[in-house]
Amino acid sequence: MYRSLVMRAFSVSHRLNASNQIYASVRRPDDFHTYRLLSSSSRMPLITLWTAAWCPTCRAVAPLLRSVVESGVGEAEGGVGYCTVEFDAPDIMSGGLGMEYMITSIPTLLSFDAGEAQVLTKIADGKRLADRSFLEEWVRNEARRHGGRGGGDGPGVLGGLFGLWK
Repeated sequence: MYRSLVMRAFSVSHRLNASNQIYASVRRPDDFHTYRLLSSSSRMPLITLWTAAWCPTCRAVAPLLRSVVESGVGEAEGGVGYCTVEFDAPDIMSGGLGMEYMITSIPTLLSFDAGEAQVLTKIADGKRLADRSFLEEWVRNEARRHGGRGGGDGPGVLGGLFGLWK
């Protein structure tokens, strides 16, 4: 009876060459939470760029970052989801979403992995955000997370479960 069951080998390898996902701009907290859940369920980090209508740096950085994601940067490492969050949208401001994630400067680049904000890799320096090569490396590093809740430095033994054993 039990011999008819199919046995599958346990694998710790990550899904590679996933397509990046670009979501519509966030103007309501519900949309933001939906994107976080979609990202978490697909084991794909969500990259958010927090912007405001009055911010000239944001108008330069947003299309640059979008073009980096659209060009496929990070797909070989497992892919990313991307959206902008309109910090000055009435529902975002009144909902306190920026305060929840300690957004103290605009623009801010913040990644979410397994639904959790990765505050250690948060970037709020406009000069670095305007550097395409910096953004490409940052996106690749974030894409390596794969829902593993660790630094984006690769899978290691058991998918990075034990960060010291590499």
